[in-house]
Amino acid sequence: MAAIGLGVALLLAACAEAPGPADQLTLTPISFAGLPGWGGDPVAAAIPPLRLSCDRRARAADIRSAVGEGLGGSAAEWDRICAAANRLAIGDDARARAFFERHFKPYRASNGGDTEGLFTGYYEAELKGALRPSARYNVPIYAQPDDLIAADLGEFRDDLKGRRIAGRVVAGRLRPYEDRAAIEAGALKGRGRVIVWVDDAVDAFFLHVQGSGRVVLDDGRILRIGYAGQNGHAYFAIGRDLIRRGEITRENISMQAIRAWLQAHPGETRALLAKNRSFIFFRELEGPGPIGAEGVPLTPGRSLAVDRAFVPFGVPVWLDAADPARPNKDRVRRLLITQDTGGAIKGPVRGDVFWGFGPKAAARAGRMKHIGAYYLLLPRAKAAGPVAAR
Repeated sequence: MAAIGLGVALLLAACAEAPGPADQLTLTPISFAGLPGWGGDPVAAAIPPLRLSCDRRARAADIRSAVGEGLGGSAAEWDRICAAANRLAIGDDARARAFFERHFKPYRASNGGDTEGLFTGYYEAELKGALRPSARYNVPIYAQPDDLIAADLGEFRDDLKGRRIAGRVVAGRLRPYEDRAAIEAGALKGRGRVIVWVDDAVDAFFLHVQGSGRVVLDDGRILRIGYAGQNGHAYFAIGRDLIRRGEITRENISMQAIRAWLQAHPGETRALLAKNRSFIFFRELEGPGPIGAEGVPLTPGRSLAVDRAFVPFGVPVWLDAADPARPNKDRVRRLLITQDTGGAIKGPVRGDVFWGFGPKAAARAGRMKHIGAYYLLLPRAKAAGPVAAR
């Protein structure tokens, strides 16, 4: 996903609420002993993804965080941290834990004092397809069109860091791009390149939700594809619509429940999917992947998508949320690295965990929609008192 960790939040978002106070990230320093379950996680597993983020920092011309200079630490601080991380032996949990405790300070994240937020999961999807259309393979997966223009609004105004807009130029003005319904009706004919044709419109929709996937071609080869761009339209949570209509209860909503409803109501599928005007474009991937928005391969169970308006990439985060496998008994308490983002990931306390590829990853991601908390691990040189960011 060069990338976007869309996650099942697109499908599972709660019903709209009345506008409240503006979101604000507040960070309160705590001790490592105050992290719930800190001693129970094999934190050495977070070193390889941290090294990937370090490599990305070394290649980047501009490593400023999305929330302004300094929150994520200076280049000099990260040079020292990354050098120390690269000296660690892989799998040495004791030394990895000592490394994090030596170089980082934990901060409890809150949104204006509210420390709880929604945590969801996403995965790498699997589809069946072919390089040429046929009666069976008739659903196109598009590459990003040449006329799609995406702009990082943070380059124009500091208070818009982490926000983007997309469209196309018509008569010298940037106009909204075609939405999902228009594209599926043929609006890109002659303008859009199809990477691959798949055999199921619902599978294609969930590919858009996840942002990356593996397509098993009709000749047996595997084609990996990842996020390339988005048409600029806001996401619509089809799960929210099904709850509103009484088709699925809020307690039972999940990706699996939504998919089952779509399969049971084929005559209503197209109209429901079209309510989500957002449309994702893809690119072919080679080598390890999928690729997160930071530009590095995602690590199952260790990569986290966050809202870039508040949290920078490459930061270790301690997560405390219910485990989707046994939400009433177990908790996900582990160290992750912020390496992705997504259109449905909004707010200072909000995350989407990448669970990997395969049926187990899909099941875990599809059922993860739990309230939890997280703690940012920032370089030790940061101020010791509370920190507030936009």
